[in-house]
Amino acid sequence: MSRMQRIAVYTGSAPGNDPVFAAAARAVGTRLGEAGIALVYGGGHTGLMGVVSDAALDAGAEVFGVIPQALVNAELAHPRLTSLEIVPDMHVRKMRMAELADGFVALPGGPGTLEELFEAWTWLQLGFHAKPVAIYDVDGFWQPLLAMLDHMVASGFMAGTFRDSLIVVHTPDELLAELAAWEPPTPKFAR
Repeated sequence: MSRMQRIAVYTGSAPGNDPVFAAAARAVGTRLGEAGIALVYGGGHTGLMGVVSDAALDAGAEVFGVIPQALVNAELAHPRLTSLEIVPDMHVRKMRMAELADGFVALPGGPGTLEELFEAWTWLQLGFHAKPVAIYDVDGFWQPLLAMLDHMVASGFMAGTFRDSLIVVHTPDELLAELAAWEPPTPKFAR
């Protein structure tokens, strides 16, 4: 079992339309703090991003934000993080978050959350990193996506072993246990 020191959380800059989403984000942030695990995230103060970061800070976690200058200019940066790194664009942001984190988890969110999740997961498949990638399935939010992934496997566009490498959890304790116990798959093009 590996010791997770920093976990990157991808989630929405909006709160969603059901309080269960914010409750889950709060629970994850709180549990990270209780476990002494730092949060790495996009640096914003709005939506679920703000909820998870505030909960982690309130629980004593270090919180590392990485935010593009354009979003700082739009006054979206969280004002009280342990560290806020301002980068030139989204490409640098994602790379820097990947460097800082020992694992990745997607909570509910929109297109940006999907894009970050899939990039981290694709990088795992290609062998660019060997860090766990997880989905925190709040009230069935990710079930349509998981069905699509199963369809990709059935259609021959993804190996079942790679699909199995994606962690799917429903509680903060399950998340931490699965991230710690995870073993990397063989990269797609490994020789």
